[in-house]
Amino acid sequence: MKKIITVISIAFLLVLSACGAPTPQKAGETASTKASKDGEKSITIAGNGGVIEKTIRDVIAPKFKEETGITVNYVPGLSGEILSKVELQKNAPQIDIAIFVPTDVYRANEKGLIDKVDESNAPNMNNVDPNFISVEGAGAPAFGLVIAPAYNTESFKEKGLKPIESWNDLASGQYEGRTAFVDITNDWGFNTLNALAMTNGGGTDNVEPGLEKAKELAGYSTTFYKNSTQVMPALQQGAADVTVMGSYAIGELALSGVPIKMVVPKEGVPIQAFSATLVKNTPHEKEALDFINYLVSEESQSLIAEQGFYPVAEGVEFPEKYQESIGLKDTDKTYKPDIAGYAEIRAEWSDRWAKEVVPEIGKLLK
Repeated sequence: MKKIITVISIAFLLVLSACGAPTPQKAGETASTKASKDGEKSITIAGNGGVIEKTIRDVIAPKFKEETGITVNYVPGLSGEILSKVELQKNAPQIDIAIFVPTDVYRANEKGLIDKVDESNAPNMNNVDPNFISVEGAGAPAFGLVIAPAYNTESFKEKGLKPIESWNDLASGQYEGRTAFVDITNDWGFNTLNALAMTNGGGTDNVEPGLEKAKELAGYSTTFYKNSTQVMPALQQGAADVTVMGSYAIGELALSGVPIKMVVPKEGVPIQAFSATLVKNTPHEKEALDFINYLVSEESQSLIAEQGFYPVAEGVEFPEKYQESIGLKDTDKTYKPDIAGYAEIRAEWSDRWAKEVVPEIGKLLK
């Protein structure tokens, strides 16, 4: 009887295998049943949704496939979430390229989750502006931006509001609660706090003056938004006149007809990029490197610039259609953020923001 049961069990397993059932994996691995087409090569990229996803899916990936025959699959998500996925899958990567904000590039590199990307395996890195590189050799900057204040030009003109000249000007009762600032959990909010600290004599080593000014900022605000999907409608619908955003988002709003313009305060704005990193132990290393190299080529950077990102490849022109809203002048001050410092103090700053700044929301409004 046992022999019959054993024979039946083996037959059942063979049927499951033929039908594409998952096969057992090592600890930490995820079973996969997806079969690839004969001879077809593909890579999986995880990165931000919205304009970055659209740019890669609709613009870059089709041209890359036409040139190489490699299909690009895209998984949208927030940078921190993607970092967690890469770490969970480190024994059996399902993501070949992870696109991170600068702080997460640093964290992924420190955790040993990504491999080297530089001129030796991605030759087009030779032409990349070093100002956009967050961690040397840890990824290829692909979507350039600054994080800066922006204002509704029509509203400012109608109300006779003073121009924004300093980061400190953001904490002002003249905006009557018509602000759209994001929480520190978002990169825009974190960079705002750091800029306020720097403006008032502090920085990553001393957040105290930044927190004091942030409390004032909160006092004149009705709320702190969580992400861009909340901020964008507030600006589109005219509910807010002042914000701090990534330059590409400001450019997108301006192009859609919103009367909005970026400001570069006298203290400067942080210049950075979303970077494409090579996930360690990816089984598609060559194909992934081919894509990363293509992403920072002059051809791709010209296409990416058309979506409102600053080109990271030197010599590529920024489109005229964005010059008025987010164009950077030679006289505008920019600085590279202290990414290592950010990574070390982010948790502490976030905790203090929640305890000390958030409770001050709306207290200075009349």
